[in-house]
Amino acid sequence: MRVLGIDPGLTRCGLGVVDGETGRPLSAVAVGAVRTAASAELGDRLVAIDDEICRWIDTHRPDAVAVERVFAQYNVTTVMGTAQAAGIAIAAAARRHIPVALHTPSEVKAAVTGSGRSDKTQVISMVTRLLRLTERPATADEADALALAMCHIWRGASQRRLQAAVAAQRVAARP
Repeated sequence: MRVLGIDPGLTRCGLGVVDGETGRPLSAVAVGAVRTAASAELGDRLVAIDDEICRWIDTHRPDAVAVERVFAQYNVTTVMGTAQAAGIAIAAAARRHIPVALHTPSEVKAAVTGSGRSDKTQVISMVTRLLRLTERPATADEADALALAMCHIWRGASQRRLQAAVAAQRVAARP
């Protein structure tokens, strides 16, 4: 399975592609970030993010896209920008009929480090180690994008099995 992880943000939107499956070593395919100037018009920033995410989808052809679920923060401006970038990511995948999953920051941290309360340094360290990277990701946004993809590979398999079991149970229960 190939997953594109997206850590949404208006100034820096982390992107990471990971290949793998549950129970086997994962491998990083690509990592990077879309950067937009805070002084640029909002529409231009969103178009730049959309263009780059679409380019990544077309280049790497992921089986799924994992986006960080936006959560409430004290800074409403930050939440709004993050939510707008997340919406762009979800729409880009949907236009190409690629399944999208949303994972909370604590889910991702728990999947990668074993604790939902890990800090950025711990996430970067574990992403580097688990993906056997020769260099640490350049930014926390890039590490988070890789961690999102890793989380989805590991958690997505069990979610798919649960959904299949529920669907089979519904079919069996029909008269």
